Amino acid sequence: MSIKNYSTHTKKYKALTSSLHSVYRLVSSTFELKELITRLSRLICQIFNARYCLILLLDNTKKYSVFKATVIGRKKYVIDKKIKLKNGLEKRIIKTSSAIRLDNLLGIPLVCEDITGAIIIKRHHADAAFDSFDQEMLATICEQVIIGIKNLQLYEEQQRIVLGSIKTMVTLLDMRVPQEYTHSPYFSRLVVSIGQEMHLDDKQIESLKYASLLHDTGKVDIPLEILTKTTKLTPTEYSIIKRHPVKGAQILRPLQILRPAINIIMHHHEKYDGTGYPSRLRKGQIPQGARIMAVADAFEAMVYGRPYRERMDISSALKEIKKKSGTQFDPKVVEAFFKIAKRINTKKYLKEPK
Repeated sequence: MSIKNYSTHTKKYKALTSSLHSVYRLVSSTFELKELITRLSRLICQIFNARYCLILLLDNTKKYSVFKATVIGRKKYVIDKKIKLKNGLEKRIIKTSSAIRLDNLLGIPLVCEDITGAIIIKRHHADAAFDSFDQEMLATICEQVIIGIKNLQLYEEQQRIVLGSIKTMVTLLDMRVPQEYTHSPYFSRLVVSIGQEMHLDDKQIESLKYASLLHDTGKVDIPLEILTKTTKLTPTEYSIIKRHPVKGAQILRPLQILRPAINIIMHHHEKYDGTGYPSRLRKGQIPQGARIMAVADAFEAMVYGRPYRERMDISSALKEIKKKSGTQFDPKVVEAFFKIAKRINTKKYLKEPK
């Protein structure tokens, strides 16, 4: 091998290694399929100096795409719905499960046991045509991409199953307790909105959502006469009520996927000044998700009312939340909550039946 050919070969090997490393980092650090495909489209454009990249995923019939992410220059387009395949090039790649290389166009099928999609890239006509090395390089990247996509699809399916199970558990819990003692259908949405306002990442939001749905699981073994009591609780009854966060954590702890939500459930009745329960944690000792849920929980209890507490109007509830900022509630959470309160349709929120 000549020195020139060796140098060219070395450069190409380094380019492939660097590209694979970039793709691996992206795949391993992204936990949402839509985000992964969109970011991959941009990355592949950069790697191949392409002006256009399309990544499409197929349904089981191979006649429809269920997701398309397209990057054209600085613009990106995402179609997250089922659409019949009409483009001749796309249909040809899918039908033959073969790569297509035509000067400034390169298309590679995404194959994992069976064909599941395709990646198509294009360069400007004035740029160099794709060569065999480009084809091999994109094919190698596709092998890594399809593993990442399959893992995320399996993860999302697992999440759907878990969320379905959680909703079933919530329904069973709510069936045991009269409606007026349960949360509104919007409680979880409110909790998540505060988390998003505070810029929590996707995994934290997911845990917050699960915790918001299941935070009262521990009430399952509290006698109904205590749960539905309309007069003041006795010290003994109150001590029984105070056990429900710990009991909920104990019930849910065996479910691996709910582990990140356990501490939120355990500590959502702690107070910022350290006077809450079960552990009398204060300020930053309290998990952030629990501090968020404490504000949303108190707001709901005030505006919806409880059999043992008269219902407040929204204005009075907001004043009460603000008054207890720094004592019962984390001031940063209260600040985020007030930003959310300005945007939500509170009149509709209150008029909707439970």
